[in-house]
Amino acid sequence: MKFSKLHYLTVLLLLSSIAFSQRNEKPKNYRKFDEKSLHFGFLMGVNTADFSIQTKPSLLDTYETFSIQNSRQPGFQLGIITSLKLGHPTLRLRFIPSLSFTERLLSYSFVNPNNPDQPTLVDERVGSTSVDFPLLLKYRTLRYNNFAAYIIGGAQYSLDLQSKEETSQSFNKPFIKLNQHDIQGQIGAGVDFFMPYFKFGMELKLSHGLGNTMIQDNTILSAPIERLSNRVWWFSITFEG
Repeated sequence: MKFSKLHYLTVLLLLSSIAFSQRNEKPKNYRKFDEKSLHFGFLMGVNTADFSIQTKPSLLDTYETFSIQNSRQPGFQLGIITSLKLGHPTLRLRFIPSLSFTERLLSYSFVNPNNPDQPTLVDERVGSTSVDFPLLLKYRTLRYNNFAAYIIGGAQYSLDLQSKEETSQSFNKPFIKLNQHDIQGQIGAGVDFFMPYFKFGMELKLSHGLGNTMIQDNTILSAPIERLSNRVWWFSITFEG
């Protein structure tokens, strides 16, 4: 799996933050944060989305398709954080209802019957406006000065408000249909910075669909595809009080 420049920049920023935070001993900000069982906050982020795609065998012979290219596209996200301490300050359960905007691009190369040497190129943009309900377990290091690092993992349910699941298919101008409901696994890591009155964080996550989200209706676009699963990289900043 290849990283984009955003992913490389995020990893470099996280590592730089760790190194900077460990240079000197400092007075601790917001000492009461770890004493509270429940915290609230909000999240803002950007994303790059594509599909994990599995095509059918014999694309060229059976479906007159040379190739299907899958490209990441940018989007963004807004969410509300509820964080519950599970006994120890380093372990928390996070529920983050979010509104996310994602887009994917599928580029098809079909056989051109009028000119076999010049394939027919078709781009299919698949956009989603989703309400996401992730439930994540967060394991954090102990605080060093006003800094801590953490890992997260869990799953989320997504409801695609832009889904064309119930839309009548147009075989003259076909489109990819996606299921309105999707379950995705999530894994990621991040860093927390404790300010005098709130906590600021940065995190990088990967979401991957656990099932086939495509509705097979045997159009020229869907017939060559066996399976599509949503795949999204998220970079987010968080604020908790």
